[in-house]
Amino acid sequence: MKKFAALLLLTMLLSGCGSGYTWGWYVISPSLEKGRENLFFLASGLGYTLAVALCAILLSVILGLVMALTALSPNRLLRTASRICIEVLRSVPMLVMVLWAYYGLPIVFGISLNAFTAGVIALALCDSAFEAEIFRAGIQSVDKGQHEAASALGLNTFDKMRYIIMPQAIRRVLPPLGNQFVYMLKTSSLLSVIGLTELTRRANELIVTEYRPLEIYSFLVLEYLALILVASWLVRRLERRMAVGEHAYAAT
Repeated sequence: MKKFAALLLLTMLLSGCGSGYTWGWYVISPSLEKGRENLFFLASGLGYTLAVALCAILLSVILGLVMALTALSPNRLLRTASRICIEVLRSVPMLVMVLWAYYGLPIVFGISLNAFTAGVIALALCDSAFEAEIFRAGIQSVDKGQHEAASALGLNTFDKMRYIIMPQAIRRVLPPLGNQFVYMLKTSSLLSVIGLTELTRRANELIVTEYRPLEIYSFLVLEYLALILVASWLVRRLERRMAVGEHAYAAT
């Protein structure tokens, strides 16, 4: 919150700088009825921003875990297919994937998707390659002795991964997974190009009618900053709870 307050103060101080620009904060002033309407309009895109980020990160985590497990499979064909998918998806820019999912799928495959669905799929596909690498590194970081102990207990591959390996790997990959969620919150702004009315799209629409881009984009920066700070705080809190659980598990 200190960072948020500092940036807000800095933004307000800029209004007094001698740059020759006449600031028009009235456009988003909460003391004016029109300003309150504009603020409500800008904030109305928050729902789509959160929904896109949550749906995309959930789907990408599932896809990433599948690709990570296939990449570690003893089957050479599965390992090769997984590596190809990861490299291809990691090489395509997210904006290009968003545009192709929205405009390309109806033409090539006859699949018409709305902006929300196309955006979620595009972001999830691109992010899944990074999630796969995160999961792969986390699984491989588990000591080999844990694998040997699980085999000595007579656990099959599925039970070994479920009860022994994955609980340890998830604790280790939680920080980078949290970072990916924060990253997804920011990249959701790309969906403004296909008409999804998230935060950035709302700001662009208001600029068309108010003609005050600098003030509106400054407020957009504060919106994303507040959102990211809250998300980062939640991730850190979850990390601490997982760490406590890991210490308690180790003590037993």
